[in-house]
Amino acid sequence: MTDLHDRFRSLDQAPAPDLWSEVAQRAAIGSASQTALPRITRFAPIALVATAVLLVIAGISALGLAPSVGPTPATPPTSPTTTDPTSAAQGSWTLTGSMTRGRQSHTATLLMDGTVLVAGGLEIGLLDSAEIYDTETGTWSATGSMVEARSGHTATLLPDGRVLVVGMASAELYDPAAGSWSATASMTAADRGAHTATLLRDGRVLVAGGRTQANNLVDTAETYDPATDTWSPTGRMTRPRAFHTATLLTDGTVLVAGSLTSDASAELYDPEAGTWTSTGSMQGGRHDFTATLLPDGRVLAGPYEGSSSAEIYDPAAGSWTQAGNTRNPQIGTYTATLLRDGTVLVAGGAPNRHERAELYDARAGTWTPVPDMLDPRHFHTATLLPDGTVLIAGGRGTLASAELYVP
Repeated sequence: MTDLHDRFRSLDQAPAPDLWSEVAQRAAIGSASQTALPRITRFAPIALVATAVLLVIAGISALGLAPSVGPTPATPPTSPTTTDPTSAAQGSWTLTGSMTRGRQSHTATLLMDGTVLVAGGLEIGLLDSAEIYDTETGTWSATGSMVEARSGHTATLLPDGRVLVVGMASAELYDPAAGSWSATASMTAADRGAHTATLLRDGRVLVAGGRTQANNLVDTAETYDPATDTWSPTGRMTRPRAFHTATLLTDGTVLVAGSLTSDASAELYDPEAGTWTSTGSMQGGRHDFTATLLPDGRVLAGPYEGSSSAEIYDPAAGSWTQAGNTRNPQIGTYTATLLRDGTVLVAGGAPNRHERAELYDARAGTWTPVPDMLDPRHFHTATLLPDGTVLIAGGRGTLASAELYVP
């Protein structure tokens, strides 16, 4: 497998869902470009000739002189409705091996050897189990169980290949070489859920915001240093947040946006100074949504809470603009995955668990439907694999099934 060390030093983690009373109802939740084939026009004369022939035949038929030529050919099916009428649905879905058990509100992390670690989640109750997906064989195998059962946690790939899991009032590390878990040092604010965890350029992990078990939103943040196994408090956010997003920008700062209160505000964290500053507010308040770093450095904020609208943040201008509407209103239990060609795959979601999927093209500013998933899903995970396919696993209803999107 290709060494993924450099690729994942700037990997941004998706926001975590609620870990307690609402985990079964609320949302769970970051190249070579493919060159589009040019439109072929050299056969236009042939099309004109064919059209003329059809007109002649039609005229003869009208005079009652045309011979019988059999049944009328069936009308070809029309293309799916799309916000870009010139685009056709693309890609396909195929089943892969099922997980060793059904799970929802779990995490999925691409490891440096190209396998995928899936950990925790909900089945009948909280799960401490974990398993590994082998991308070459399409099969799953159990690995060591976590120290604590967890759901709605975050999982962050570290520069040394280990995985930091945070949530349910503690943190632990997965060692792929040993296939085992170990607890980290105690966090400075242990009572934290619905937070975000972001890998910084220097290898530390920023954990920000969240909600306590008493349902109080917090504005605190802390960093984890894997080299020393220590947690350190850092500057407080400008306001309390939970069910927000956090995205590592190309300049090394972190964009945090939204909150459970449908907050439209956003702010930036400076890792060197350990401070937060406000930036432009979104055009609409959001929570339980996705934030995806685009190849040009902008950030796509997906739909939220029954809405179909999306927005884009421009770091150079410090402002947000509309990014069109998805065909499906969402409540945040969908996934958004940046593909190799720079488009973003949005799949599944609520309020009604569905199988629909679509692509966002930032260059064209359009949303285009793609074929439906094989299973309706929300509270699932989506992981971009080294070959450019996307692994979709699990979902509400404790699905054990998994499938692959092939662009």
